[in-house]
Amino acid sequence: MRTRIVQPGQIVITVGDPAGVGPEITCRALAELDEAARGAVRVVGPRETIEHAARLVGTSLRFGDDSRAGTVRLDDVPLASTIATGKIDPVAGDAAYRAIVRAVEIVTAEGGCICTAPINKEAMNLAGHAFDGHTGLLAHLTASAASFMLLASEKLSTIHVSTHVSLADAIHRVEPARVLATITAGAAHLRRIGIAAPRIAVAGLNPHCGEHGLFGDEDDRCIAPAVDEARAQGIDAHGPISPDTVFYRAAQGEFDLVVAQYHDQGHIPTKLIAFDTTVNVSLGLPIDRTSVDHGTAFDIAGTGHASHVNMMAALAYAKRLADAPRPRETVRGMAA
Repeated sequence: MRTRIVQPGQIVITVGDPAGVGPEITCRALAELDEAARGAVRVVGPRETIEHAARLVGTSLRFGDDSRAGTVRLDDVPLASTIATGKIDPVAGDAAYRAIVRAVEIVTAEGGCICTAPINKEAMNLAGHAFDGHTGLLAHLTASAASFMLLASEKLSTIHVSTHVSLADAIHRVEPARVLATITAGAAHLRRIGIAAPRIAVAGLNPHCGEHGLFGDEDDRCIAPAVDEARAQGIDAHGPISPDTVFYRAAQGEFDLVVAQYHDQGHIPTKLIAFDTTVNVSLGLPIDRTSVDHGTAFDIAGTGHASHVNMMAALAYAKRLADAPRPRETVRGMAA
């Protein structure tokens, strides 16, 4: 069963890399919304690509400069030249980058939540925009020290101490201040969306949390002090807990959130359990942003067969954030 949005609230959708499936899943999702919900949506991306995608997936969507009845508001980000669907292209990467910049400008001035379709990191970097993805780019655009990636689903949610770095670098980033900042960001977000006393599990780094130094000392030296400090601040944090059991325990309902120490530690279990419905949420920024949790799918781009189920989940979460008051102070910490 797909989630439907029935109440207005500004959501700014960036269609991602125009050579990927982003325009298609955006149009499929828009077609499924009722008129009131579409009236609260603003799309940012290349007009020609979006209008082509609307026809490709068989919708009757119309795009304009405002949100008049029956029209989806569109901020055009023109392509510098023609691109080929399903191919890595710096022209597409640059358009994706400019769409994100425009979306940040909109929500900074007007409020609301950004909902992003997937970008191709290689294409964006080939265009001269050296960022590791949405999370790092949004932190840069908002001059934020903090940028945390939350993967949210009904059964299992994870937040990451580090994301798009090598595993070797990720290990070095497991240090008390960074782990504590991640716990704090996760707790603040859960309270904002209505969980009064979130239960947060902190995964260990090493097998069996290092077995008291037999397999490394990072768990005792870096993670445990951060958990202790979080508890001293009134957060219901637990850990470090062995990473081979903590995700199962959370999926069974024992915890509301797991702090993963690096990208794949959190992504693998979350995607295994809820691949189609997991939403990527950026925390620690002065703006709100949700995203699909899949890539550009160049192999099926242009066929009209890409599923928009994940985009519907991302839009539903964006609506939830657009309606939830932001805390007076944004959580600050270290960029992932």
